[in-house]
Amino acid sequence: VQLQASGGGLVQAGDSLRLSCAASGRTFRSYTMGWFRQAPGKEREFVAGIRWGSVTKYYSDSVKGRFTISRDNAKNTVYLQMNSLKPEDTAVYYCAAGNSIILSQLRAPSVYDYWGRGTLVTVSS
Repeated sequence: VQLQASGGGLVQAGDSLRLSCAASGRTFRSYTMGWFRQAPGKEREFVAGIRWGSVTKYYSDSVKGRFTISRDNAKNTVYLQMNSLKPEDTAVYYCAAGNSIILSQLRAPSVYDYWGRGTLVTVSS
């Protein structure tokens, strides 16, 4: 699986952005997909995740209520809609894919098998 994230940019606080992650591979629909971010000098952190069936979605406390993860298996694409952006959301955002990820591990970067190159989101105050 190859992943390509896009949609980042420079916005002002309160604005919205939608990130996209296009995946190659016919088995996309079976993978758990996650969005992570990494700010300068900080560790990579979980942002949102979605299981293959798209029924249940998971968010970090810092983005819950502002960000929405979704996926379109027909298009092999996962999205991250980001609303009410804050300066502390500034980071490089990565999408990731993993197979056979159990729920308790979904927030751990180490369990994901494939990673995109990241897209930079900068939120000015």
